[in-house]
Amino acid sequence: MKHYPDVIPIFPLSGVIYFPKTNLPLNIFEQRYLDLINDAYNKDKLMGMVQTKGGSNSVHKVGCLGKINDYHKSKDGRILINLTGITRFEIIEEIKNQKLYREFNVNYEMFKGDITDIKEKVETSHLIEKAKIFFKRNGLLLNWKEFEKLSQNQKIKTLAMIAPITNEEKQKILETVTLKEKIGILNEIISFYLHEISFNNQTIQ
Repeated sequence: MKHYPDVIPIFPLSGVIYFPKTNLPLNIFEQRYLDLINDAYNKDKLMGMVQTKGGSNSVHKVGCLGKINDYHKSKDGRILINLTGITRFEIIEEIKNQKLYREFNVNYEMFKGDITDIKEKVETSHLIEKAKIFFKRNGLLLNWKEFEKLSQNQKIKTLAMIAPITNEEKQKILETVTLKEKIGILNEIISFYLHEISFNNQTIQ
């Protein structure tokens, strides 16, 4: 397994689910994060993304390491980047520093399958049919023809990233280790929402 830094700068952001091998465009304008991006870009281009908990200063234990592969400075001082996901990590502890942004000691061992790309083959057709119904009922459009061209893993990541579910539910999917577990949890979540929608649409006599 390739070695990645044990201490990384972290960009905490609520409502963003970010997986390995996905791309995340970011528009940076706060000074602390401008510092983070510039320091990371000039060092190894690596940084972590983690969801915050309920708008507080605390963060979830699992996030995703990304590499800056596109970097542009705008005339008004903003930085526009594209971040490509590499592997998930587990936070061990926060590192005290004199910087405006936060750094954490992390471990990648739990998610080594993100790097080795372990091949799993799990039945997904039932889940995807449910997802089509769920998206349609929520007025979400997805090009399902193009969606079918994705790998099985990418399909599940795509559904998890864009599904109209809570941040906590998305975090739960992110933290699952295997594809089979992800599919199981996503299936449970979508089934719950479909059941709730069906129940709420019933006419009570």
